[in-house]
Amino acid sequence: MSQTLGSQRLYSLDALRGFDMFWIMGGERIFHALSKATDSPFWNGLSHQFSHPDWNGFRCYDLIFPLFLFIAGVATPYSVGRQLEKGTPRQKLLWRVVKRGLILVVLGIIYNNDLRIQPISEMRFGSVLGRIGLAYMFANIIYLYTKSQRSRIIWTGSLLLGYWFVLLCTAAPGFPAGNLTLEGNFASYFDRLFLPGKLYVNNMHDPEGLFSTIPAIATGLLGILTGGFLKNSKLSPDVKVVRLIAAGAALIAVALLWNIVFPFNKNLWSSSFAILVGGISMLLLAVFYYIIDVKGYKKWAFFFVVIGMNSILIYMSGHFIDWKYTTNALFEWLTQLAGNPYGPVVFVFCFIAVKWAFLYFLYKKKVFLKV
Repeated sequence: MSQTLGSQRLYSLDALRGFDMFWIMGGERIFHALSKATDSPFWNGLSHQFSHPDWNGFRCYDLIFPLFLFIAGVATPYSVGRQLEKGTPRQKLLWRVVKRGLILVVLGIIYNNDLRIQPISEMRFGSVLGRIGLAYMFANIIYLYTKSQRSRIIWTGSLLLGYWFVLLCTAAPGFPAGNLTLEGNFASYFDRLFLPGKLYVNNMHDPEGLFSTIPAIATGLLGILTGGFLKNSKLSPDVKVVRLIAAGAALIAVALLWNIVFPFNKNLWSSSFAILVGGISMLLLAVFYYIIDVKGYKKWAFFFVVIGMNSILIYMSGHFIDWKYTTNALFEWLTQLAGNPYGPVVFVFCFIAVKWAFLYFLYKKKVFLKV
């Protein structure tokens, strides 16, 4: 999906999306494999950062999911906004946004449960793609029916503060108000009541549940605010980069303070977590935008652009393509040649290379899965 910045393509957005998806398609396995091969404190530390905390806390791996949602928001002023400028009726755009969101929800259900027919009670309905679809949909609806950045800022703040207020003042039955444990928090209790099927964690909690989608909408809105600033501001590109860095740093500072009373928690998508990942996402976008779109250094990012252009396809592909089998069929000899302990490290690089070659073939043929 190409984006534009004025008359220019916003190449950095495709690159950042690809950078994000690189870790989903196997990039994090590099650190895990090197950690096992070397038992080095350095690689052990990186491997640790590419795993999720059990509950409270934040690690690098927690950024991947919200960064994708943030990027989807950044694209909104260049896609939906451009259609509004061309005079496309809001009702027509609303239908497109709702349809896209619901398709992602369906794809998420397929990703969780394959295409097997089974009782609803055995299915998991919460999903990464479902969370992206719903948060994207509601964030875009807010974008469609608000006319200024200020009103979208108010919406973003209201969603985050409102979510915090509800979790602060309520809890599951038998727990004191404000309880934020897995069993006692209100968001998990809400999902146990209203989310059909089984929940991901002991049927007690789902990290992609319904109620915790509320602050995820704010993550999408932070992306929309950023995209609106990049697209519509009359400031020079260099000044835009400085403003983005300042805004990102300010959000991180607010998040660190909020963390004291409302801890970082990806499972709950706590408001402090939403602000933190929004700030980091802004900083990453500022870096990619400055290097690629402002300075024009694009060639190095081609590797990531190829991934970013088919992000949904590569995410879903593992359920229909046995990538491990394919990699072994082509490169088992190379992993055997490397031997222990580095054979698994070589396998990971080959695994990623096979996936990238597949995406490159689709890129050259201009075959893109668009939702």
